[in-house]
Amino acid sequence: MIIEALHRIVSHRESLSRDDARAVMNEILSGKCTDSQIAALLVGLHMKGETVEEIVGFAEAIRAAATPIRIHHGSLLDTSGTGRESLVDTCGTGGDAAGTFNISTAVAFVVAGAGIRVAKHGNRSSTPKLDERGLSAKCGAADVMEALGVNIKMPPALLGECLDKVGMAFLFAPEIHSAAKYVQNARRETRLRTVFNLLGPLTNPAGASAQVVGVYSLELVEKVAEALSMLGTHRAFVVHGLDGLDEITITGPTRIGEVREGQVHTYEIGPEEFGISPASLEEIAGASDAAGNAAIVRNVLDGEKSPRRDVVLMNAAAAIVAAGKSANLPDAAQVAVRSIDSGAAMKKLEALVKFTSSRT
Repeated sequence: MIIEALHRIVSHRESLSRDDARAVMNEILSGKCTDSQIAALLVGLHMKGETVEEIVGFAEAIRAAATPIRIHHGSLLDTSGTGRESLVDTCGTGGDAAGTFNISTAVAFVVAGAGIRVAKHGNRSSTPKLDERGLSAKCGAADVMEALGVNIKMPPALLGECLDKVGMAFLFAPEIHSAAKYVQNARRETRLRTVFNLLGPLTNPAGASAQVVGVYSLELVEKVAEALSMLGTHRAFVVHGLDGLDEITITGPTRIGEVREGQVHTYEIGPEEFGISPASLEEIAGASDAAGNAAIVRNVLDGEKSPRRDVVLMNAAAAIVAAGKSANLPDAAQVAVRSIDSGAAMKKLEALVKFTSSRT
């Protein structure tokens, strides 16, 4: 199947149907394809431009191959997306090379502190993942979680219990998507942003019903939003700062692709709409390593007043609205403020560290 797909994509610049894309990814995840074939497919798709149908087909195959997350004595997690049953993910594509701290990781604790269950999906930083200027991406969510004291290599069987008892869990992609090992060499050797950068946020193994997804390119906002809609996500905000940030940015406008029960709407918002003053990218800069970024996250959760706190509040507000905890972004930002200032967000970090450390 992959050879036929390569000819269609590379020789004729044809796109795959959703079914064909799913079949190709199934073949890859079964270990039947060589590194050269996978690399050629990824490069061909990158040059052609991935369609929504291709992205959705690939995501469906990866979801089907993932280890399911179970709670309540073996039953599947309820991801109905209604009220308190909403399950939120804040996983983004990464790769914006803006040098900020790990905003979405801090956001996960703030959202959990607001009483919303969070299944934070993530991975380590991939050193070869460079931007067009040759700059390395920031530390990955897994690197920072580990530096915060979280045991990221929890057996999948315990992740459901963690979600149930703590109210949040970190889903380390390699532990859940073990079949993805077949693409690691090709991704490492090509050193390109590929469709796999997009697939992380689309393949949460707990079936998150609400998401905030930061993307590294403006053209991906509507594309990823459409893919999430087709995959059945109840509510999501796909975001890209017009300054290049793969988050809701504090410097100026952010392009939003909002998914709501099968419909996608695009628009722009600015920090003023959250009741927050603009700041520069330098004011939300990250550290050079995971330990430094973990310290920044702790400072935010400790209540430090700064633009770093403000950018976390903005992105947490979007997740809180997506989860149905608040009707609009300004009100949701105040929910996020209370999560931090009451100490609830920090308590979620402490509870996650304690739970995961006791089950090694």
